[in-house]
Amino acid sequence: MNYTNPTRLQAAILDWAGTVVDFGSFAPTQIFVEAFAEFDVEVSIEEARGPMGMGKWDHIRTLCDQPAIAERYRKVFGRTPSDDDVTAIYQRFMPLQIDKIAVHSALIPGALQTLTGLRADGLKIGSCSGYPKVVMDKVVELAKCNGYVADHVVATDETPNGRPWPAQALANVIALGIDDVGACVKVDDTVPGILEGRRAGMWTVALICSGNALGLTWEEYQALDAGTLARERQRIHALFESARPHYLVDTINDLPEVVADINQRLAKGEMPQSA
Repeated sequence: MNYTNPTRLQAAILDWAGTVVDFGSFAPTQIFVEAFAEFDVEVSIEEARGPMGMGKWDHIRTLCDQPAIAERYRKVFGRTPSDDDVTAIYQRFMPLQIDKIAVHSALIPGALQTLTGLRADGLKIGSCSGYPKVVMDKVVELAKCNGYVADHVVATDETPNGRPWPAQALANVIALGIDDVGACVKVDDTVPGILEGRRAGMWTVALICSGNALGLTWEEYQALDAGTLARERQRIHALFESARPHYLVDTINDLPEVVADINQRLAKGEMPQSA
């Protein structure tokens, strides 16, 4: 039995907030602000967006490790945050997140039609998220009401390590019966999510405009003038540079063209690990 490179993509592994649902990725971000506020510690939306894509406990730990936030915490409690303090914030975060998730559950405009087309071309649709399972179950339920059902879902607490480790992406490969990681494309709006795909040996697509990096609603995005949008694209390209995504596009609706290009590259023998 000899190894041969895949010649076509078999699966797209998609993030959720900022990728398929919740244009601007507001559901997780705002809740971090509210959870810290319940401990009388101010965290801005911009600060909360920084570690986006990680598991939520790790996200809170990363925020607490930032000197400015740690100092605000110290002024309230007389100490910098320990892991027990992080857990306390996380435990307050979780019910807030579950309560508010429906507010930002709408599908990205055009996403359902785009994914229907990709499935018609033979792609399986896997998914993973920085949400734990108790939140992910609610996200999946709401998405189903809007017509979107992924073929497989992996929450951040269903694997030994969340992003930027590759475990969630690889769990999708196993569950979907994909025979080569090079036949998968990982689509995400965060640096940890792109690193996840890279480390899993997949093609990677970073979303510039629908997610955390731009942080605007659909209406605000549509209202941007050409010059501002160009400057924002340039800024976000720089943010993703260290993660080395294979492609950077505005939204998931640009994915069919990317898939077609990847299929051409695979047919020529190119693999994501060498690109």
